[in-house]
Amino acid sequence: MDYNKQYDYLIVGSGLFGAVFAHEAHKLGKKCLVIDKRNHSGGNIYCENIEGINVHRYGAHIFHTNDKTIWDYVNSFVEFNRYINSPVAIYKDELFNLPFNMNTFYQLWKVKTPAEAKEKIQEEIGNLNLENPSNLEEQALSLVGKDIYEKLIKGYTEKQWGRSATELPSFIINRLPVRFTYDNNYFSDKYQGIPIGGYNKLTEGLLKDIEVRLEVNYFDNREEWDAMADQVIFTGKIDEYYNYEFGQLEYRSLKFEDEIKDTDNFQGNAVVNYTERDIPYTRIIEHKHFEFGTQPKTVITKEYPLEWTSEKEPYYPINDKKNTEVFKKYQALAQQETGVIFGGRLAEYRYYDMHQIIGSALKKASDHFSVIEKPVEQ
Repeated sequence: MDYNKQYDYLIVGSGLFGAVFAHEAHKLGKKCLVIDKRNHSGGNIYCENIEGINVHRYGAHIFHTNDKTIWDYVNSFVEFNRYINSPVAIYKDELFNLPFNMNTFYQLWKVKTPAEAKEKIQEEIGNLNLENPSNLEEQALSLVGKDIYEKLIKGYTEKQWGRSATELPSFIINRLPVRFTYDNNYFSDKYQGIPIGGYNKLTEGLLKDIEVRLEVNYFDNREEWDAMADQVIFTGKIDEYYNYEFGQLEYRSLKFEDEIKDTDNFQGNAVVNYTERDIPYTRIIEHKHFEFGTQPKTVITKEYPLEWTSEKEPYYPINDKKNTEVFKKYQALAQQETGVIFGGRLAEYRYYDMHQIIGSALKKASDHFSVIEKPVEQ
């Protein structure tokens, strides 16, 4: 550590990547400062308590992983419950189970056996003659046929991306999970659940005894912040870090509308998707079901996909050809940096599940500290 500096590490952003890296550095006796421009830590996993219910402020977060090391890691900070994600979809007042499984196929066609379901799907695909799909619509039709596509994919996808499925590239859905069992568990991972007491407990555990300053924008006093630490861990937008030198990277954004309902149970499930194009939101989240809440009231959130502008929250990177080429230019600059480590969804311009971002942060921390802590050979 440069003794003229106050900290070993300045961590810009207190989301999962920043919090995990800070925790690993702190364990090794490093002095860390975490700053975040929001008025809370935890990034997008932050929960707001409303009516005694942990509301997932930035959309539903359901932890799942096949990696026992990561599962044990998060459970060392907070115990997870037995929540299993089993969303349902509503299309024109009809209700369907997700992911596509034997329950869905029975609801669509009244077929009861896997053989009957496979025959029905092949019949639908075979009639279309789509050997070389040129867009998302053709790709989806070639994978699951007309009924599933039109009732459960088309409207939802067009709302999510803000454009017609025929205008979207086929690579967005290289495959669609189709399950020929009566299994409504959305994820196939071995471990799944929600932190008991909410995700804030995970963040609090990771950042325990680490200095955190909130409502601080790194870019307002960048040189001053950089001068405080030997190393910067940057988890914000990589294009902003480089002052948009090669142009802005594009995202999809979201808007959330909360309602407090004077009932103990509004929809009977945490996640209900609305797959019709005419309904402007994609899903309604009823947060209490994530933790099997028994509160007298309930809180629901309608989720609206939005075009992204620089004033809106960036949620989903648009990893098309144009943005990928721009990102590669920023990535090349980042790889030349010696005093900055870039990590997380915005800095790496890729969508991450929670277990993936924890794994990424642990790997980068391990690689970094294995180098700087390596004994000097005599």
